Amino acid sequence: QVQLVESGGGFVQSGGSLRLSCAVSGNIFSLYVMGWYRQAPGKQRELVAAIRPDSTTNYVDSVKGRVTISRDNAKNTVYLQMNSLKPEDTAVYYCNAHRVVVTTGISDYWGQGTQVTVSS
Repeated sequence: QVQLVESGGGFVQSGGSLRLSCAVSGNIFSLYVMGWYRQAPGKQRELVAAIRPDSTTNYVDSVKGRVTISRDNAKNTVYLQMNSLKPEDTAVYYCNAHRVVVTTGISDYWGQGTQVTVSS
């Protein structure tokens, strides 16, 4: 079983920065697409950023230029560096590990979430 443990959330003023980390158990971390999602109160969970095994990335438009996702396969860890934070970035942030294998199907694992609160 793959386990994901997030850390790094907290309270920050508008314009500030936070770095989220997600440590993943197991020995096939490098094969997963890793993603950061967020869910604000009353809203649907949305994908913020994702990074593939080849380290290509994609971001939701609202965070482009402010957020960087990266991965360290040696440490089984994915990071989300968030700069110029805005109150609308306030949400619970979840780490996701995703993999599709023809023989075994889709594997999706989630962390427990970490709260990010940005004050105006």
